[in-house]
Amino acid sequence: MTLEQELLRLNRNMIAFDLALGTGALLAPRRTLSVIGHEAPGEDAEHLFRRCAPIWLTFAAAHLVAHCRGRPEDWWALAWLRGTEVFTDAVWARSSAVSRPGAKAGLVLAGIANLGMALGFAHLARTRP
Repeated sequence: MTLEQELLRLNRNMIAFDLALGTGALLAPRRTLSVIGHEAPGEDAEHLFRRCAPIWLTFAAAHLVAHCRGRPEDWWALAWLRGTEVFTDAVWARSSAVSRPGAKAGLVLAGIANLGMALGFAHLARTRP
């Protein structure tokens, strides 16, 4: 499989991932936080997490648009969006409420993954007709 094919496959997977994360944050924030490795949140943390649902649903929509249209500007927009997420999970990993073994490392790795996606989608923006 070529790099381009892998990036296109990753993009399709991110549609599902961000849709699941956004939907979970909106409809079941407490359970979704638990899956991520967060301790039982207080009411304020639950509402703050729920507030992030539109962000992840927007990411899912951006991945879907890039999948369907595949224009360079779609890939640039997606690269930019992913770039905005490079440090957010690492900041969140500093929370003492993220306590499940491996959860902090997973959040840091998510930032690295976002950097890789930003670079990869920028590559698609430059190379796809």
